[in-house]
Amino acid sequence: MPYALFSNEAKLSKAYPTEADVWKLARKSGLVVDVASEDDKPAPRPVLDNDYEIRRCRPDPQEDPAKNQAEAEREEDMDFQLSS
Repeated sequence: MPYALFSNEAKLSKAYPTEADVWKLARKSGLVVDVASEDDKPAPRPVLDNDYEIRRCRPDPQEDPAKNQAEAEREEDMDFQLSS
């Protein structure tokens, strides 16, 4: 089942094939912050800002998570080329 970004019960992003895909989108959007690590962990761990969360969801009927991922990767490639 795909994943998406939520705030409370509202779905804020498109559905993506994996949780990692949504984390990547959240980082790019500035929604991820590092917090102090727990005593037994050596490094800070990323968490989502405010009330955001990533969770499993059903894609909308007209939505294709794999297509959403491919579009996100194309946009990322375009951003990289423009900044070079």
